[in-house]
Amino acid sequence: MEVLRDLEACPRPSSGTAVTIGAYDGVHRGHRVVIDRVRAMAAEERLETALVTFDRHPAMVVRPESAPLVLTDLDQKLELLAETGLGRTLVLTFDEHRSHESAEDFVEEVLVGCLGARVVVVGEDFHFGHERRGNVQLLERMGADHGFEVRGIELVGLDAEPAAEDAQVSSTAIRRALADGRLEDANEMLGRPHEVRGVVVEGDKRGRDLGFPTANVSVSSEIQLPADGIYAGWHVRPDGSRQPAAVSLGRRPTFYETAHASLLETHLLDFDGDLYDERARVQFIERLRPEERFEDVDELTAQMRRDCDRAREVLLG
Repeated sequence: MEVLRDLEACPRPSSGTAVTIGAYDGVHRGHRVVIDRVRAMAAEERLETALVTFDRHPAMVVRPESAPLVLTDLDQKLELLAETGLGRTLVLTFDEHRSHESAEDFVEEVLVGCLGARVVVVGEDFHFGHERRGNVQLLERMGADHGFEVRGIELVGLDAEPAAEDAQVSSTAIRRALADGRLEDANEMLGRPHEVRGVVVEGDKRGRDLGFPTANVSVSSEIQLPADGIYAGWHVRPDGSRQPAAVSLGRRPTFYETAHASLLETHLLDFDGDLYDERARVQFIERLRPEERFEDVDELTAQMRRDCDRAREVLLG
């Protein structure tokens, strides 16, 4: 998949393009239905395929005080999009200037001028442009003038069929499931394990003192983490090796009465090595239990042994 980050480098292919637009946060199963539709229509019309997205979630600029946490950073989003068979992704910088661009200007500059759109596929509730004034109806009107057709498709459920609002696969529904501790539901909607990324940093070494050394993974505050608790998961190292792990996410109430934020720690099973300063990918496979406060260290370490045994069973059988 070709990634474009500059409108000056736009190809405007002579054959024309089937294109979709959106934040595509998570590249979940609902997104993949739209992308499959783009690819199918491109094949029918002998067009190239393209997706237009942004370097950050637009809400981070338009309404930062209520912007959602994101399911994927830009690098992971592009990796996931590359798996879909798209020919090209255009990543636009979403800044204050872009936030004031009218829907009409966006269509003329990006869809027509850059990509030579012949087919535009979006969800039927899609909105874009300044104050979200652009929608499927505006695209249809402009398509009649600029020579592209528009397909607004219904949002789907897990069976890839149109679904009622409470059964639709969406980034919002996935965030809600993660926050509620419903990891199985979130992973099913994603079509993969939820994954977060960060750098292993030095901690207070409490895990090592207890006989369970952990890698403290520093994750961006913009990323949606699951609910606090203990998980079975995979710790993926920079070389791609996947280490089974018992994952702790929380505020360690046994040791601290208050904590300003949750800490993500992975205890790699049957592993002894230095992980400091490595970039890590943590994949959440199963939620084992909520976070708890224990009366003493002995009670805590006994539970940690059980957590490791259960994580090993889940991940390795």
